[in-house]
Amino acid sequence: MKIVVKVGTSTLAHPTGRLNIRRVEGLVKVLSDLKNAGHKLVLVSSGAIGMGVGKLNLPGRPADMPTKQAAAAVGQCELMYTYDKLFAQYNHTVAQLLLTAEDVNYPTRRQNFVNAVSRLLELNALPVVNENDAVATDEVGVATTIGENDTLSAIVAQCVGAELLILLSDIDGLYTADPRRDDHAALIPEVREITPELRALAGKPGSALGTGGMATKLKAAEIAMACGCDMVIANGQKPELLYDIVTDGAHTGTRFIGRREGR
Repeated sequence: MKIVVKVGTSTLAHPTGRLNIRRVEGLVKVLSDLKNAGHKLVLVSSGAIGMGVGKLNLPGRPADMPTKQAAAAVGQCELMYTYDKLFAQYNHTVAQLLLTAEDVNYPTRRQNFVNAVSRLLELNALPVVNENDAVATDEVGVATTIGENDTLSAIVAQCVGAELLILLSDIDGLYTADPRRDDHAALIPEVREITPELRALAGKPGSALGTGGMATKLKAAEIAMACGCDMVIANGQKPELLYDIVTDGAHTGTRFIGRREGR
């Protein structure tokens, strides 16, 4: 399969912003194994600003734009250095692609991205995609642009013709209520339509270092489902769940069923 995996800041980093080494190493190992099995993978990785916060010893996610830009610039270096080093241990080559809204909204630039990522996959490289937060300041937390990587990952899945999009988050999936506040909240295993009732379940961003929330995941699901791509929300604290999702087809997390002929 052609698979896009999105990993959030809460999966990659501790609340301090420093790299969660054990979890990232586990994620890289599983992704490498899936590539060895023949799957084509694209990784959409958050974490640049969060890791920059840790690297610069800042007290938390910055509020002013210049410090966000600085944190993104420092953190992106750290992020790609880590991926390059860890994937190289399993003989896999990574490539960095930093995008802005214009790169996916304008047809010519969008096609340039499609050409680049398609060729990288043909060459058996693993593209790592993120927003270019260091220079595209309108991309950092502004609702009128992409602004977060849940939506970006769905756009990437659309561009590359992926069959499966996996969002690794700090929650097991979509629930009937917020499981952190309601003991009776139940996991919803499968969704075939994004209804107003489902949108009402979506909360605000839950991570101090990240920008996404369940609302952005539902937006991503709409994009993915419309182009025939399944999407799964699963817990990034357990990278081994990717085997169940990809290899075994087990119901792990919440699976949104893409609209394809015969389904």
